[in-house]
Amino acid sequence: MPAQVASRMIPKPSKTRSGLSWTLRIAAAAAFAAAAAAKLSGAQMSIDMFEQIGLGQGFRYVTATVELIGCVGLLAPGLTAFGALLLSLTMVCATVAHLFVLHNNPGGAVLLLIVTATITVLHRDQFTRLTSLGKRS
Repeated sequence: MPAQVASRMIPKPSKTRSGLSWTLRIAAAAAFAAAAAAKLSGAQMSIDMFEQIGLGQGFRYVTATVELIGCVGLLAPGLTAFGALLLSLTMVCATVAHLFVLHNNPGGAVLLLIVTATITVLHRDQFTRLTSLGKRS
């Protein structure tokens, strides 16, 4: 199906949906940017947490980089669903780590998982556009 036809089949989001999306995206991007900054700056809490996880301090930098890439995706037109999905998967892993490795409250990770999963659903049409572009050739 040509991309022009596919884009006509996808309805434009309502103003309410668009406003909700931007609110969630900005809040999530701020939260993930702050978390990444703490990891990259070497905040003692981050160092201790990654020490307890046992995958080394290099994993702290990898996690911060993934969070920053996700932030860019959240705010970039056309990449929102992908950024949100990346961050959702990151929060699934964080929830598992909090429950089974750190043995502490995963509430923050679960909240961010809900927010990023909601953003992914709100922008799921971006996945449809990608698959319709692949079928053109």
